[in-house]
Amino acid sequence: MTNLAERRGIETEVYQPAEDSRLLAEVVADDVTDSDVVLEVGTGSGYVAEFVATETGARVLGSDVNPHACKRARERGVEAVRGNLVAPFRDSVFDAVLFNPPYLPTDSDEERDDWMEYALSGGESGREIIDPFLDSAGRVLAPDGRVYLLVSSLSGVDEVVSRASENGFSAVALRDESFPFETLSILKLVR
Repeated sequence: MTNLAERRGIETEVYQPAEDSRLLAEVVADDVTDSDVVLEVGTGSGYVAEFVATETGARVLGSDVNPHACKRARERGVEAVRGNLVAPFRDSVFDAVLFNPPYLPTDSDEERDDWMEYALSGGESGREIIDPFLDSAGRVLAPDGRVYLLVSSLSGVDEVVSRASENGFSAVALRDESFPFETLSILKLVR
């Protein structure tokens, strides 16, 4: 067991579940079945992966570049792999890939070099992590696989849909939720 000081250190270095996490978890759990093999990219605390696995009975793995996030997700019982986006995984193995990416537009002069910055900053456009994800996610999908992507109005939903289309996906918004400064959408991408 970790002591309280160690736990607090991990919690300040790992994105904690918020309204975006809840939205993604609920939408994906309504669309995934117990026979699916699912990957949550950027698993953070493991909340979404754990929720989807518990609600559906699906096998859900997590991945994250942050070693503290992998540790926290494992503490929740999530099989977590440290790696960038889908790089650690074989081709055509997942029925579903889900991602709540770092999407906040951030001026490069204001970025810090810490794990929370990696969890939040989407670069100047808000899409600096989303675009490479869209370019690579199709590789790990099974033939009828699908992607569930949380997108913020701050990072340009139309631009994300266009990039998805360039990678052979069609997109449908499964749910939108408005907040004071943004609207969050869960896109389902299929080929």
